[in-house]
Amino acid sequence: MNLEFTEEQIMIQQSARDYAQRELKKDVIERDEHSIFPAEHIKKLAELGFLGMLVNTKYGGSGMDTISYVLAIEEISKVDASVGVIISVNNSLVAYELEEFGTEEQKQKYLVPLAKGEKLGAFLLSEPEAGSDATSQHTQAIDMGDHYLMNGTKNWITNGGSAQTYIVIAQTDASKGHKGINAFIVDRDSKGITIGPHENKMGMRSSDTHSVMFNDVIVPKENRLGEDGWGFKIAMKTLEGGRIGIAAQALGLASGALELAINYAKVRKAFGTEIINHQGIAFKLADMATEIEAARFLCLKAAWLKDNNKPYGTESAMAKLFAAEMAMKATTEAVQIHGGYGYVKEYHVERLMRDAKLTQIYEGTSEIQKIIIARALSAK
Repeated sequence: MNLEFTEEQIMIQQSARDYAQRELKKDVIERDEHSIFPAEHIKKLAELGFLGMLVNTKYGGSGMDTISYVLAIEEISKVDASVGVIISVNNSLVAYELEEFGTEEQKQKYLVPLAKGEKLGAFLLSEPEAGSDATSQHTQAIDMGDHYLMNGTKNWITNGGSAQTYIVIAQTDASKGHKGINAFIVDRDSKGITIGPHENKMGMRSSDTHSVMFNDVIVPKENRLGEDGWGFKIAMKTLEGGRIGIAAQALGLASGALELAINYAKVRKAFGTEIINHQGIAFKLADMATEIEAARFLCLKAAWLKDNNKPYGTESAMAKLFAAEMAMKATTEAVQIHGGYGYVKEYHVERLMRDAKLTQIYEGTSEIQKIIIARALSAK
């Protein structure tokens, strides 16, 4: 594993950093406070190639590697993790699935506009009674001969109200257990789809999260992804890569919080000197920096394994687990270092702390990551 970034990777990192610091920071507090979807920012980031970062250029993507993706998501999430997750979902949960498992016809029809940022995608797996236990799917897609008929409810769907293309995981034959689950491409404007209210969340408030209901929705036969019964397998493989994106997002939240905490500690004075000179503060910063660097290497290792076509599921789980737990700790410490100022929106760190909490929950809770890691250890 080469620890030195290429010129192209550094250029992508700098491009993401410049946009985040110059553009996203301008209205990030307002968008968070009023739950405003960053439509214009997503459009501009699409023009820069960030919506299809990992997609082959022949399908309209940027053809970047996963390390570049990690670097970009970190820089964007330092300022706005809501934008980070919108980009992450489109890249690693939707575009990846289509490129990896889709037919050529499916790729041309659905992947190309997603990679170009002309459309946005959403991944519909979670249900009211099927969160961590993804095998307990109640949404059904009944084979009607020339089409499937879909009924059910999906919840906690990132991009649920703004996406035009859904990847839906649904049960087609309950008697087969997880082998009776399939993945489907569904157009958001299909008759019978209802979008639930915008969820009023603690954090990640600028990304739109909704429930999506299906009532006798007709899904063409050609919209099934992969072979019959591959849905659960496709979903789990997709989440392996998705966890790298969430780990990078958590890394960005923590490193953004550290930068703010250092800057504040250098100017805030107490007892006759800047508080960075007090051991109590200095040790907090040292711990944050060390744990952030450890998380960074876990993220980069998982990304390197993926780029080199090596198994990366365990490593992506480790990266997400450690980065998410570390982000919650680091952002909390950043609020503490800011004191009373850390508790108000103007100084940004309270938002980073609220956003960090979700990285411990979505795309597999920290507890689920431990199960994945433990199973891998027992299989050795």
